[in-house]
Amino acid sequence: MHYIFDGTYYGWLTCVFEAFERKEFEARPISVDRYIPDMFAVDRTITTSTDKAMRVSKGLAMRLDKKSRMDFYRAFLFEDEAVWQAAFYLCIEIFRGNTAILSNYGNDAVLKFSEALHKVSRERHRMKAFVRFQRAADGMFFAVVEPDFNVLPLIITFFTNRYTDQPWIIYDLKRKYGIYWDKIRVTEVQLNEGDSTAMMQSSTVVSLDTQEEYYTNLWQQYFKSTNIKARRNMKLHLRHVPKRYWKYLPEKQFGNIKS
Repeated sequence: MHYIFDGTYYGWLTCVFEAFERKEFEARPISVDRYIPDMFAVDRTITTSTDKAMRVSKGLAMRLDKKSRMDFYRAFLFEDEAVWQAAFYLCIEIFRGNTAILSNYGNDAVLKFSEALHKVSRERHRMKAFVRFQRAADGMFFAVVEPDFNVLPLIITFFTNRYTDQPWIIYDLKRKYGIYWDKIRVTEVQLNEGDSTAMMQSSTVVSLDTQEEYYTNLWQQYFKSTNIKARRNMKLHLRHVPKRYWKYLPEKQFGNIKS
């Protein structure tokens, strides 16, 4: 049985609710954008219900501590069908009374769930370290990222606390949405293809503040002066700063200087 849902967390929670209501505990939740018709499988379209999703969320809150409950949301952000299925199975077990299952690392579903959480947490920490804002001429600070997992929701509090007094946007090119802080509240934004391309090519399309260009150049020269060749350990450097992040780091974007 395939449960086809809209790809949102509330949609996934609705799948859990429907599984109990229909006694279809072997169902497999799959987002509509990833669904491939299978003539041998029975399909059911699940309509997202905020009420049903909240009932599942409250049910988990009654059975688990806050961290464990939020782990299901973090695992969902891993964006992998196998992880969604593992989390789905664990939810079913918890509502059946097996609340200790999350500690059973001999269980394949628990192991997959735990590994996903570890990877999401690591990506979240990397985003905190590697996000680099640039200031446009209109005073807006912007940063472009492409994280492996959908971790923007997990870094909102960090950046709103750290940069409370300035407007900024962090845009995820891979998922085509961003988080925008206007100094009062956070809102989700989506740009059209032209706008997102402009952000990606900020050095030529977005008009940077002249002082921003000065400080970017100053930072690059500092990085050059401290990059001592005799002490270079590229293997260690890549472990801490994977190459896929380099294109968003100003210290990597200058002349023919190589890290």
